[in-house]
Amino acid sequence: MSGGWNTIESDAGVFTYLVDNLGVKDVQFEELVALDPEYLKQQSPVYGVIFLFKYPTGEKPTDSPRDGTFDFEAAENLFFASQTIQNACGTQALLSVLLNKDGVLDIGSQLRDFKDFTGAFPSELRGEALSNSELIRDVHNSFARASPFVDETQRTASDDDDAYHFIAYTPINNTLYELDGLQPAPISHGPCTFSDFPEKVIPVLQRRINRYPANEIRFNLLAMVRDLRIRAREIGDQDMLYREEQKRNAWQWENALRRHNFVGFVSEVLKGVVRAKLREGDGAYEKWVEEAVGKMKTRIEERGKKGGGGGEEDL
Repeated sequence: MSGGWNTIESDAGVFTYLVDNLGVKDVQFEELVALDPEYLKQQSPVYGVIFLFKYPTGEKPTDSPRDGTFDFEAAENLFFASQTIQNACGTQALLSVLLNKDGVLDIGSQLRDFKDFTGAFPSELRGEALSNSELIRDVHNSFARASPFVDETQRTASDDDDAYHFIAYTPINNTLYELDGLQPAPISHGPCTFSDFPEKVIPVLQRRINRYPANEIRFNLLAMVRDLRIRAREIGDQDMLYREEQKRNAWQWENALRRHNFVGFVSEVLKGVVRAKLREGDGAYEKWVEEAVGKMKTRIEERGKKGGGGGEEDL
């Protein structure tokens, strides 16, 4: 029985240092802000993309995907694992790209050993092996936000939660594949070379997004690319190298903050504010509380009008 997995954010800094801590060399993630093939080409070489979307929980399983075709034979010739545990989909999606790029990328000895060990397994057993990998689970959980009130490793999604899901798109053996551990097999989207990938994947992503209402904007797209510092050094662009180093420093700082529990700090600040309001007298404290309650009610009403759920959960 595997230990629990926490939710991680769809964030370039989180994913970059996650793969770095797994032993992968010369890879980083970049957030894509436009569905534009030319924009994606600017990040080349692009090994794959990780797509985060709100999962349609009411959608019934079908014998064929809504876009593309199931390729059951491909599961024998590439790394594809079924998702067998909640909250693991982010790391599973990036591994779906990495473990299909061994030889193109230096994935490190530990992931290579995992790939070799699971190579002859069916997808269900690969998923179980991934869920039970202490190395992968511990690295994954090290990037989760500190939660002093809820143990996400023991929590299951409720009907009130907004469920989100990560999947991967990557070219393998001259075919564009969608790798989703909740599906029974890889999904083929037709012929695609490594160089064609930016042009071929964008229409597939656009069709996926078009399934949702026009006011649905909760999507995120990360590209797995070569470490941009390498390009900066190759072309002698010192300004680009400086920007990339500064970006890495910011990512490390943000990742450190994610691990910190700020409840004690917030508690002390709140105590100080309460003492100050009580010293003011003339009902200042009661007025402050009343105003805060009113603002919170307004926010809840606005969230309800927008269709916001009671929480967020990865599948």
